[in-house]
Amino acid sequence: MATSIVSTGLRAVGAQVLSAVLFALAAIGWLALGDDFARRLARERHRWTAESHTPAALTAVASTTVLGVRVSLQGWQPPAVVLLIVAAVLWPPLLWIVVRHLRPNMQGAVFLVCVATQGLVTLAATLAAALPAHWLLVPALVLFVLGLVLYVDAMRHFDFTAVRNGAGDHWVAGGALAISALACAKLLAGGSTSGGWTWAASVHDTLRVIALILLALAWCWYAVLVVAEIRWPRPRYDVRRWATVFPMGMTAVATIEVAKATGWKWLTDPGHVLVWIGAAAWLLTFVGFNRQAAKRVFHGEPK
Repeated sequence: MATSIVSTGLRAVGAQVLSAVLFALAAIGWLALGDDFARRLARERHRWTAESHTPAALTAVASTTVLGVRVSLQGWQPPAVVLLIVAAVLWPPLLWIVVRHLRPNMQGAVFLVCVATQGLVTLAATLAAALPAHWLLVPALVLFVLGLVLYVDAMRHFDFTAVRNGAGDHWVAGGALAISALACAKLLAGGSTSGGWTWAASVHDTLRVIALILLALAWCWYAVLVVAEIRWPRPRYDVRRWATVFPMGMTAVATIEVAKATGWKWLTDPGHVLVWIGAAAWLLTFVGFNRQAAKRVFHGEPK
């Protein structure tokens, strides 16, 4: 998820080589994790079942959709369609299982119920414009509304003390709003370009306002979380720091896409700045990941 969205952001600012490198890493990572997902389902059913009860299970959907958007932007629509189908098949059962097991005072991963849903919306709307296939926009709009409802429900279960002491996934509270803003921008753009088909004026205007509101709320979360990181530093690497990179990259891409879809062009420059901040965060996290992996290999540290 983190690598795909940072790759998308780098592509938007013209850093094509860096974007391509991260795109390749994201694709390799998705294939490796997909293989692990399938192996656990086939050979470790009890473990798979236990893990499917947690919100983190929905990364299977979210990562597939975010990668699918990047694939579509590359111009490879058939594989992007396959990724949409895979995500659409995984989403209902995983969401149902996760929602049934939500409980009070959960960490930031609880917002993946929203992220996975809005990821489907984003990929569907992207393909609606690229194929074109404007019929995808109607179910995507329904899912978009559901995603907002799921965000509110996740907020009820979120432990807000994680802003002070979370290990990284608390950033998904803001990232879920950012991907919601991106999904709304894609719906708005898709309804303007898909084979001449357009939204009714009232729907178009409503989506435009909602996109701007969601982006503003995502920025507010971004600011709060940055201040919290400064006030309560957590410099030690944790795998959940990838869940910090994703919202940073997603906020950047959402800002750029909302700027395009709404005509608020002045948002483009802040979006470009946020892309490079997200890329720097990705690099730091990547270094931390490799240092930890090296320690496990050479010093025998436990996983």
